[in-house]
Amino acid sequence: MRKISMRQAINEALHIAFHSDPNVFSIGEDIAVYGGQLRCSYDLIDHFGEGRIMDTPISEQAIVGTAIGASMLGLRPIVEISYIDFIGVCFDQIMNQAAKLRYMYGGRVSLPLVIRTQGGAGLGNGAQHSQSLEALLAHIPGIRVVIPSNAYDAKGLLLRAVRDNNPVVFIEHKGLYKKRCEVPEEAYECDYTCDVKREGSDVTIVAYSSMVEQALKAAKELEKEGVEAEVIDVRCLEPFDADTILSSVKKTGRAVVAHEACKKGGFGAEIASVIQENVFDQLKKPVKRVGAPEVPVPFAPVLEKAYLPNEQNILEAVKSIL
Repeated sequence: MRKISMRQAINEALHIAFHSDPNVFSIGEDIAVYGGQLRCSYDLIDHFGEGRIMDTPISEQAIVGTAIGASMLGLRPIVEISYIDFIGVCFDQIMNQAAKLRYMYGGRVSLPLVIRTQGGAGLGNGAQHSQSLEALLAHIPGIRVVIPSNAYDAKGLLLRAVRDNNPVVFIEHKGLYKKRCEVPEEAYECDYTCDVKREGSDVTIVAYSSMVEQALKAAKELEKEGVEAEVIDVRCLEPFDADTILSSVKKTGRAVVAHEACKKGGFGAEIASVIQENVFDQLKKPVKRVGAPEVPVPFAPVLEKAYLPNEQNILEAVKSIL
């Protein structure tokens, strides 16, 4: 099977979505003529025209507010907020409008809205363009939070999100755009469930987004020492598939949860709590968490590298509970 990058997979999913439903349109800053800050929309305007691919003023409030109204009227907007760091500008629209309107109207309206945004560090983008803020969004009832770790899942999950009748925040890690893997040409959808990337019997490593690759590297190193690690990719933070994780931890008796976001208050704390509350009797050791330190993302390359959690941090966490 062909191998394509995550950037290409997302672009391909957008093409499929636009071809399959005339109600799909996209708005955002520099997504039309320029093709998006991260270039995922580089050719959409050539295929679908200015009526469906539209540049907006620099106003995240206007972008998300427009999409909310359009989705309530039956359209299916895919908007782009370049860099998750800027959700603070339109947080009222996301938190108090998109997340709550279906509930407040008693289910009489749907909001089939996708907000594509980019997070993550490692590219020297500085403190205001490198954050991992998925836990803020997962805390709000009423929105989906999807966070793929590879090109295959990015395509399938984006197509699933476009056909969802609920608002979805789709978080793409900037450092994964060039990562390639096997992706079918045809349309397909991925479920909002965890994916067991590697089976094992001694310890469960739970990760998502960029940390899945680091977890798999750690698992390979552990295998050399006779330790079989099971690696689980949490592809969707909301709805959260706890069953897959709990089933694995019941088997292994040990768990490490890893994410790039700051350890304090990160979604890993929620995962660890779910494990402790549901399979405490099966745990041989307390759940360990791996995350970034509680500081802004440094701009200096050496400091940024030191800031980012990695394979070695996961190995140390696993060995501490073996």
